[in-house]
Amino acid sequence: MPLKVKSNLPAKAVIEKENIFIMDENRAISQDIRPLEIGLVNLMPIKNDTEIQMLRSLSNTPLQVNMTFITVSHHVSKNTPMAHLDQFYKKFEDVKDRKFDGLIITGAPIEMLEYEEVEYWDEMCEIMDWSQTNVTSTIFLCWACQAAFYHFYGLKKRFLPSKISGVFECKAHHKKTPLIRGFDDVFWVPHSRNTEVNIRDIAKCKDVTVLADSDEVGFCIGIADAGKKIFVMGHPEYDRLTLDNEYKRDTKKGLNPQIPVNYYPDDNPENKPTLKWRAHANTLYTNWLNYYVYQVTPYEL
Repeated sequence: MPLKVKSNLPAKAVIEKENIFIMDENRAISQDIRPLEIGLVNLMPIKNDTEIQMLRSLSNTPLQVNMTFITVSHHVSKNTPMAHLDQFYKKFEDVKDRKFDGLIITGAPIEMLEYEEVEYWDEMCEIMDWSQTNVTSTIFLCWACQAAFYHFYGLKKRFLPSKISGVFECKAHHKKTPLIRGFDDVFWVPHSRNTEVNIRDIAKCKDVTVLADSDEVGFCIGIADAGKKIFVMGHPEYDRLTLDNEYKRDTKKGLNPQIPVNYYPDDNPENKPTLKWRAHANTLYTNWLNYYVYQVTPYEL
């Protein structure tokens, strides 16, 4: 996929080294194509890592995609330089008059807070409501998935006895649904979280169809409003070493974290983690772009 980003975006160089085609602004304007307008509301603390992960995930179709990175207005990032945000990001208040073909709202390391305690919760609610009128299809990832269940359906999260960390086997259901077309019966998804929305509560919600779940970690993928809302509880976009970095960071902090499940060969953190979820992650995002964005979005936004 020709992903259109600013020529000097640091993530661009990383992606190009992987032989993924990134189109800069100069070349894009020479093509007589209306690119898909995709927004990424990046709530993660280290923005560059998430940019790389999402650009990689969206790189497997021939569609031209114009990426807009969005940040909330009511939060000051402590882990990403302000110069990076000023150069490559738009605040939500600057784009809320626009229309987007697709939107992705990431997770955030704030799940131990009640929703109303999050400093940008009111803005988050505004973004979720805005997405229903200004976006063709929205993916809610991890914390954003839980927040969407709460905001739209009143489904509460619950705190887990211990953190879920690792790569877990999930089962696909309703396989004729285009979002999971091409999925195997079982597939792997990374998870890293301290909370969940109970799968039984989700299954009782008549507006949501559960497309994948796990015996170990519950809900994985769901869909509502004919694909206008996509819910993903895990992190299919994670790199090979994302969980490794989290584990070793928490170890250095003295938090005594559990070794991520089904991740290191022989459960030895000195071994290189096995990458076994990339193919299904790529299929998920490709299906989303094709069936729920490209094929249903109007030519004139």
